[in-house]
Amino acid sequence: MGWMSDETGLERNAANFVPLTPLSHLRRAVRLFPDDEALVYGRFRKSYAEYHARCSRLASGLARLGVKPGDVVATLLPNIPAHAEAHFGGARVRRGPERDQHPPRGRDRHLYPRSRGRRAILADSAFLGVVEEAIGRMTGPAPVIIEVPDPEAGIGPSGRHTLYEDLLAAGDPDFDWIMPQDEWESLALNYTSGTTGQPKGVVCHHRGAHLMTMGTAISWPLPRGVRYLTIVPLFHCNNWNHVWAIPMLGGTTVCCRDITAKNIYDAIADEGVTHFGGAPIVLNMIVNARHADRRELGHVVEVFTAGAPPPAATLAAIEPLGFNVTQVYGLTETYGHVTECLWQGRWDDLSDDERYAIKARTGVLMPMMEEITAMEPESMTQIPMNGVAQGEIMIRGNSVMKGYLKNPQATEEAFRGGYFHSGDIAVQHPDGYLRIADRAKDIIISGGENISSIEVEGVLMKHPAVMLCAVVARPDEKWGEVPCAFVELKEGAEAGEDEIIAFARKHLAGFKCPKRVLFQELPKTSTGKIQKFELRRIAARA
Repeated sequence: MGWMSDETGLERNAANFVPLTPLSHLRRAVRLFPDDEALVYGRFRKSYAEYHARCSRLASGLARLGVKPGDVVATLLPNIPAHAEAHFGGARVRRGPERDQHPPRGRDRHLYPRSRGRRAILADSAFLGVVEEAIGRMTGPAPVIIEVPDPEAGIGPSGRHTLYEDLLAAGDPDFDWIMPQDEWESLALNYTSGTTGQPKGVVCHHRGAHLMTMGTAISWPLPRGVRYLTIVPLFHCNNWNHVWAIPMLGGTTVCCRDITAKNIYDAIADEGVTHFGGAPIVLNMIVNARHADRRELGHVVEVFTAGAPPPAATLAAIEPLGFNVTQVYGLTETYGHVTECLWQGRWDDLSDDERYAIKARTGVLMPMMEEITAMEPESMTQIPMNGVAQGEIMIRGNSVMKGYLKNPQATEEAFRGGYFHSGDIAVQHPDGYLRIADRAKDIIISGGENISSIEVEGVLMKHPAVMLCAVVARPDEKWGEVPCAFVELKEGAEAGEDEIIAFARKHLAGFKCPKRVLFQELPKTSTGKIQKFELRRIAARA
């Protein structure tokens, strides 16, 4: 079949072209699964008919407040039903690509004075102090605060602001959703975690989010009636777009406000949770849970993990507990995960050590992406796929951001050469599978030799007393830089600096071993990522 030279009369029209948007999934679900359980949070239980009506009421209520196309509806909420509803209702009161200002999903109080144009903010009652203080430092019109109490968590209203449920009660359940006219229209604004610098505003479009939901359903895969637990924060990459995907399958979104091992085990045992996503720190939490917090699991739970490469030791410890973990990889700039460690049957008979080492790989592109590979960043040439040569992960596909809000210089640099530059350094195996070596800024250069902090961390995580660790560069007069390890010990465990260093020497070349080991709680972002820039400051003074 070849290209047709004459396409007269073959134009796009309303019958053959509809802009892609993840919002379509809920519109379909309310027709197909009206009585199925859609949204759960303790005693809060809503069917798809009720879920759709509440999202419509939210859209209607915001419109009555004067929210119009181009205005911003912000959220400062944990993983509670109102946040899931905002993903649909908050996105349906505006139309048009006129201004790339859309709902931030973060908790960074410093973002509010900088990001103007917000008409309303949905704020949890527990965070009102942060919101009010930030708004007090803003210039221009202040956004309307819609307060969201959480009776399930024992958090009552302050009495100072319009309540979320009152806004919904005044809204129209039959409000006509305003769907995008162009799938390139902006859908959401998410801020990067800022682990290596100032957070940047990532603008996402409807097409990318829709394709992300489709690719996720294929790769995981998600079954009909999936019961999904919201561990990934709903403000982080829009919950990796999962909350938009679940209605496709008539599944149930189970909200989890406080991410603890007990709450995760309880959700699996009591709510029948089958799937969740989470950073490796969540896996460690499950592995090291107290006996009293564990529950018997009647089924295998499927887990996507991302945010940092999971140590092979963690994967080996969690699988026997009833969790099948797949590593995925992505960034805020790619709507969440865009690679998966797709399992191949030829690996089934390998030893446990070999299997877990493979499971710790970054993997290959997911089906909604066009190309993900490792290149030499200056020449933009493919690195040798020999598992040794290192290059920067480059990404091309529809689930890549539109760009950074009001930052054209950073956008241009990120897209140099026709690929999104991830900033992550990786090796690539002969079968094309990537394995992250490190963030470019986290590589330790000691005496001219490159040391992967991830490699050292993977070894230290095998020590029986170590619950969590991070390795950063420490300035050194002789070598320029040397590795410095920060360690959190398991409850009741004991280990000293000499013991940890001696353990590392059994598994690593001498120059890769940490020269100092500091014991403390590791600083983390709200998404569970370790803030290595803070550790570097501490290491420099140690």
